[in-house]
Amino acid sequence: MTYIRTVTTLLRDRANPSRFLGIVNRLLPWLVAVTIILFVIGLCRAMNAPDDYQQGATVKIMFLHVPAAWLGMFGWGFMSVAALGTLVWRHPLADVACKAAAPIGAAFTFICLVTGSLWGRPTWGTYWVWDARLTSMLVLLLLYLCVIAIYWTAEEPGREARAAAILSLVGAVNLPIIKFSVDWWNTLHQPASVFRMGGSTIDPALLTPLLIMALAFTVLFVTLHLAIMRNEILRRRVRSMRLMQAQEVPA
Repeated sequence: MTYIRTVTTLLRDRANPSRFLGIVNRLLPWLVAVTIILFVIGLCRAMNAPDDYQQGATVKIMFLHVPAAWLGMFGWGFMSVAALGTLVWRHPLADVACKAAAPIGAAFTFICLVTGSLWGRPTWGTYWVWDARLTSMLVLLLLYLCVIAIYWTAEEPGREARAAAILSLVGAVNLPIIKFSVDWWNTLHQPASVFRMGGSTIDPALLTPLLIMALAFTVLFVTLHLAIMRNEILRRRVRSMRLMQAQEVPA
């Protein structure tokens, strides 16, 4: 949520794409450096983390699976906020933010499903079951693919922006289903164990590297998102210039 508020403020205060590009160009080198440092620390802590007394070394899939799940949901939440910016406030960068977040969120959701299947095989004895959490995450991936398809196939930028924004808001209904599926239905997934009343149930030896890896992946998300937004703004500028040149050419 902090990133959403930060980017929302940044977009509001720097609505001019040129100003936004200037800020992004200054931020990206620092974000890349912070990302690398966090991953080095996180991976070192993860490799030295003890095995679980029941799951053994397979528990270390958690260091990739859990951050991917968080960021898959976070990406769609951010797209929903950007969708409001497109439909309600008509912010010039809101659609760019939504379009840039879609492939990143889809990638993290896909990683979540793949690592979850690999983790489920030794734990549950199968790669896939139609568990409420698994099914709702699969629905999230399909929603991401639908938004990406809208941006790829639509011919009118304004129409594609509105269609993607509406789908982002409608798809937000799936987020609480993912979050509370373990409470609402009898699933194979365990209830919340990191952020819960009474404190985490995970041993600090595993919790600390998990949180570091989650932070590293979050900064990676921010870095990739800003870089893709920059590229999308530049791409749209090039398209506008080509359209202007085509209109200036005499028949």
